Amino acid sequence: MTRTTDGSAGDADSARIGQDHSKYRRPEPSFARAIAKALGDARTVLDVGAGAGAGSYEPTDREVTAIDATAEDLPFADDTFDAAMTTFSVHEWGDLERGLAELRRVTRGPIVILTCDPDRVEDFWLAEYAPEVMATEARRYPSLARIAAALTDDAVTTTRLPIPFTCIDGFSEAYYARPERLLDPGARRADPAWSSVDEMTARRSVAALRTALESGEWDRAHGALRTQPTFEGSLVLLTAQPHPA
Repeated sequence: MTRTTDGSAGDADSARIGQDHSKYRRPEPSFARAIAKALGDARTVLDVGAGAGAGSYEPTDREVTAIDATAEDLPFADDTFDAAMTTFSVHEWGDLERGLAELRRVTRGPIVILTCDPDRVEDFWLAEYAPEVMATEARRYPSLARIAAALTDDAVTTTRLPIPFTCIDGFSEAYYARPERLLDPGARRADPAWSSVDEMTARRSVAALRTALESGEWDRAHGALRTQPTFEGSLVLLTAQPHPA
C-alpha cells in the first residue's frame, strides 16, 4: 500500500497527529512486556509499521529490522526472521490477507499483532459522548476473525491486554479513568480516532464530554473507574505460531 506524503496510509491525518505524537503516544511498559513475552526467544525480529501511529514497541534486546510501511510486498527472502511484529498498524494495510501472508513467508516463528477488537471499541464510555468518533474508530480495524482466518495455517491465540490506570500510550481507552485528559486538544490530536471526523463533530463531542464532567453526570455513571487499577477494553494481542512441520 502506498503511503501519503505525510507518512500515513490515508486513513487519518498524520500531519495533525504528528505534532503531539511523542508527548502523548509513548510505549506503555506493560504492553511492551506482553509483546516481548509473545516473541519468545526470537533474536531477529521484523517490525512492520514502525512509527505508524503509536509509541515504538520495538524490543531493545534483539536484532530488529523496522519498516515504516505496510506489509504487502516485503523485500526479504523466505524465513529471514525468527519473529515478526506489528502494533496498531494492520488496519492501515490495503490488503490485509496479502500482508499477513507476506509476514508468514518471511518469518520462521511467531507473528505478534497488537490491535483493537472492533466489536468492543464502541463499548467504551466515550461512545456516549463521541458516538461518531468511536463508530469511525471501530470501522478502521479488521475483525479478529478475519485476521485469524488469514493465518489459518497457524495456531492463533488472542489475549486481551489490561490497560493500566497510568497508561502512557494515549489512545482513547488509555484515559478510561482520566476523562479530563480528553479535553486536551493535544491528546485528541495524538489519537487517529479524533482526526477521522470533521471539526464540527469533534467539537460537539468534546462539548458533550465537558458538560457531563462539569455536571457530575460522568462521575455518577462511570466514577468507579477513577479508582480501578486496570481496564479491559478493546486492546488485544494476537500471536500466530506456525504448526510443526
